[in-house]
Amino acid sequence: MKWDTPVFAANGKSVLALGAFKDTLKVNFFKGASLDDPHKLFNAGLDAKASRAIDFHEGDKLDEVALQALVRAAAALNDGGGSAKPAAAPKKAKSSRNWM
Repeated sequence: MKWDTPVFAANGKSVLALGAFKDTLKVNFFKGASLDDPHKLFNAGLDAKASRAIDFHEGDKLDEVALQALVRAAAALNDGGGSAKPAAAPKKAKSSRNWM
């Protein structure tokens, strides 16, 4: 916990934070501006210099594999040992699971 919100880190470096709001679950990537986003998951904070975010709303579909790839790429980037490009997600990655 940092700033009263869950923060996830890799090797002691913050990778992303979660924020739960009335109508939104926000996943904020601290170095998101440096990440490739081939699946166009980022939909918030697009004007920020360093961070990018994904806002999930009730009923949104989740591409689990693409999100996992983006999180792994963010952790590798923050660690300094990886590429900013997430691994390609399989085409059937769309989930029918609804959020919230």
